[in-house]
Amino acid sequence: MRIISPVSTRRRKVLCVRLLGVCAALTTIAGCGEKTPQGEGPYAELVAEFVPKIEKETGLTFKTPPRIESRTRDEVGKFVRQQLESERARKQLAGQESAYKLLGMMPDTMNLLALLQKLLEEQIVGYYDPATKVLYVVDGAPSVMLRQTVSHELVHALQDQYVKIDSVQAQVDNADRQAAAQAVLEGEAVFLQLRMDPNVGPMLKMPGGWDRIRDAMKDAQTGMPVFSAAPRAVREGLLFPYLGGADFVRRFIEKRPEKELLMDLPISTKQILNDAAYFTDNKATRDVPVTVTLPAPRTGTVVYSNSFGEFETRLLLVQHLKDETLARRGAGGGDGDKFAVVRTADGDALVWATAWDSAVDAADFLDLMGDAARRRYEMARIEFPAGATSRQYDVPAKGTRIARMVTVRLEQVDGQPVVIYMDTPARIGATLIDLAGITVAR
Repeated sequence: MRIISPVSTRRRKVLCVRLLGVCAALTTIAGCGEKTPQGEGPYAELVAEFVPKIEKETGLTFKTPPRIESRTRDEVGKFVRQQLESERARKQLAGQESAYKLLGMMPDTMNLLALLQKLLEEQIVGYYDPATKVLYVVDGAPSVMLRQTVSHELVHALQDQYVKIDSVQAQVDNADRQAAAQAVLEGEAVFLQLRMDPNVGPMLKMPGGWDRIRDAMKDAQTGMPVFSAAPRAVREGLLFPYLGGADFVRRFIEKRPEKELLMDLPISTKQILNDAAYFTDNKATRDVPVTVTLPAPRTGTVVYSNSFGEFETRLLLVQHLKDETLARRGAGGGDGDKFAVVRTADGDALVWATAWDSAVDAADFLDLMGDAARRRYEMARIEFPAGATSRQYDVPAKGTRIARMVTVRLEQVDGQPVVIYMDTPARIGATLIDLAGITVAR
């Protein structure tokens, strides 16, 4: 889930530290040895140890010396809460919460902001703040966690000197692109932290070594009670920039020098997930998503609009179809999308237009998304005529839920196949928007 959009790199160190904590189970972390301290403060020796290693691995040098300061756990917790409660973060989280509830990926009673606060406070060790250019570490952090946090956050400090992290985090109007960029930032920090470990590093060079380490890191999350109890979409969305990003970085440095990584960021999760979408002989031949535009609704007000992208589309499909293979296939041919949450007098509605690489991809998604909607509302299977390009599901009222209508249609828009999904109050139905007003541009 793209919860990472408003929750910036510096605000998600809790999960990062917990992910990296599995290293302690894989190996005994090597001691610092004798190093010449760089800078001042209690962490000067760690900086002296890791800076040259990071520079050697990445091929980049620090333009200015990194700064590390300590904070109490309460101070760090207060800072994290303040960031989550900022106006931008609240707006993004509220919009994402509405969209995911309409798609059945989050319980109607869940408060996403409160959940994230608990997640981020479950274990706070440190973070890099691109606003102050300082790496903050919690006082009294265990030595193993301290080393892992410092090495990881120093990578972010270096990245910020070449790609302004704040500018990446500010791309809130294109969540798919933002997620791709953040996956590179977090993925490089994770993969580099592992490579620098003298015992874990060699495992990465063994056949299947990365797969075993990745699985162990993912399994380590079972030790986080709040995280384990969160909806699957939340868990997978929070893990994606670390594990999915590290896997992309691993593939990148097999093909190109790592120093080029930050100068050529992927622009979609499709490029993160599929080599053919990013690794081409010519940038001009990469799979670049189209821009989909939705018209203003005929009734109600748009309260949130953004893009899902391939990764989030996979999450949606697997949530209801319970089949990873089908979800990957169904999301794989996406070529750009736009969704909007519309607040009406009768209740919230969702409209989502997805462009597809081919008519076959679009038809496949039409079938799979229709079946996902049916399962989401626990409805009986409906047989549609062969070749039908639309699906309609009349959802009866149940408990506090009003009657709703779900429509899925395949249309040609500007010469490209587009699937339009709408989940609306029954009284509004498929008239929420003028389908002729949807545009697709490359």
